[in-house]
Order: sequence, then structure tokens, then C-alpha cells
Amino acid sequence: MSSDDLENFEAERELQLAQEYQDVAAMFRFAVETERRFYLANEVNVTVTGDPSRPVIEVELADAWVWDMYRKTRFIPKVRVLTFKDVNVEELPPLEI
Repeated sequence: MSSDDLENFEAERELQLAQEYQDVAAMFRFAVETERRFYLANEVNVTVTGDPSRPVIEVELADAWVWDMYRKTRFIPKVRVLTFKDVNVEELPPLEI
């Protein structure tokens, strides 16, 4: 596989992932961004522990979808993330009917 083939493959996978995101985003209440991943989830619990100068952030998600083009299954029942970095949690607007 040439480098052009690999770049084309990755670009196609990224496009498929963006389209899947558009299809599933309305199913979730929260968008969660960590330093390594982006998630959509219906339940989010953030706990901060450890030393105030170096806190440990624990994020627990339930009923989640992960933005990762290399995963076969992006729907995940439970996720637990431990980090020292920033975590952004955004409540998504409700679906208008």
C-alpha cells in the first residue's frame, strides 16, 4: 500500500466518521472532549480528586459514542477516563420536535 493509498483510506474513513457523527448526534445529551478523544454520551459524571496542584479528573460516561475512526464499534455502554488534562463537557440542545 502506497502512502497515497493510505492517505486516501484515512480521508475516506474520516469522512465516514463525520457522516456517522451527523447521524447519531441527536441521540445524545452531552458532548465530552478530553485530550485524546471526543465522545457523545447520555450520562456524564466528572470527579476531581488528588492534590489541588495536580488534580486527577475522572470522567465516567454511560451510553456513549466515541469519535475514533479505527474502532469497529463506536457505541460503548460505559467509559471511564482518567486524566490530568482539561475535560470539556457540553450539554447539547434538546432535539426540537
